[in-house]
Amino acid sequence: MLLKDLTQLRGVSGDEGAVRRALQAALTPLGVPQTVDTMGNLLITRDGGDPTAPHVLLAAHMDEVGLIITSATDEGLLRIQPVGGVDPRVIVSKRVLVGDGAVPGVIGAKAIHLQSAEDRTRVLDYGSLYVDVGASTRAKAEELCPPGSYVSFDTPYADFGEGMVKAKALDDRVGCLALVRALQESAYPGRLTCAFTVQEEVGLRGAQVVGYRVAADVAIALEGTTCNDLGDVPEHLRVTRSGQGVALTIMDNRAIVHPVLRKAIEVVAAERRIPWQYKRHISGGTDAGAIQHARGGIPSAVLAVPCRYIHAPISVASHADIAAQQDLMLACLAAFGHRNPLGHEASM
Repeated sequence: MLLKDLTQLRGVSGDEGAVRRALQAALTPLGVPQTVDTMGNLLITRDGGDPTAPHVLLAAHMDEVGLIITSATDEGLLRIQPVGGVDPRVIVSKRVLVGDGAVPGVIGAKAIHLQSAEDRTRVLDYGSLYVDVGASTRAKAEELCPPGSYVSFDTPYADFGEGMVKAKALDDRVGCLALVRALQESAYPGRLTCAFTVQEEVGLRGAQVVGYRVAADVAIALEGTTCNDLGDVPEHLRVTRSGQGVALTIMDNRAIVHPVLRKAIEVVAAERRIPWQYKRHISGGTDAGAIQHARGGIPSAVLAVPCRYIHAPISVASHADIAAQQDLMLACLAAFGHRNPLGHEASM
């Protein structure tokens, strides 16, 4: 399975079915049992047979940010609201696909020629935006795209520049790809669960269920994260830097990463000479924020790929950073099978 395949799939939060089915098909040849829970999370557990090795949970979310149709105007334009954190400033005039039928549309707003001086000083909100699918009446618009239809961005995947990729949904199809590689390549001797989660972008909802159900000893979320390394942004506000390696989180809005687990990961990175960096801003949240609260508490960490323009119709990442995320994940599995990352042999 390629990153291109994953990013081209449509999977706005709450509508992850196409992504899940593609992952199931790609992983079926491995012959490992697959479980889909009532939330829609895809869980795959493989037991290497060593009861002394910790049960490791790897999590990556299948969903992407997008929009949802709430109603239509008499003129056949579709009103929208965001699903996840989508800045309305970045979506005007973007191509979209609406509903199960992937109806093509364009996000519209009042033309600049018609805007007043006051209009030009304020940020357009969702009440001022709409999706145009070429319908001329409310009835036709709602026939094509009834309320509740999901809207995904219609953005092609492309490799470009010096080892870069531009695509939609890099957050978090990069993580999904990492989990696929873990299942295909890792010979972890203990119990390994890979969880492809749902509804992360609207409150880590799938991960809350996964954390309770799996009851792992340690967890690592594989993610995409903010990269603000452009222009004259001060160093301390750049969050991460593209091309400088996989990002390790110390703290975000939902989690404080377990310090002993994080240090163990840093040791593995140093031993394997895998490039890494800290995420240098307290912002956002990942599935680790929900998993660490489960049951009696699960020590959790985050390995993330820096993504420019995250939560937008298109984002940009470095292939080297994507490789570093996967390499460090596999190296951690290899190391944790021989030495407990929390420094003792008993279950946590």
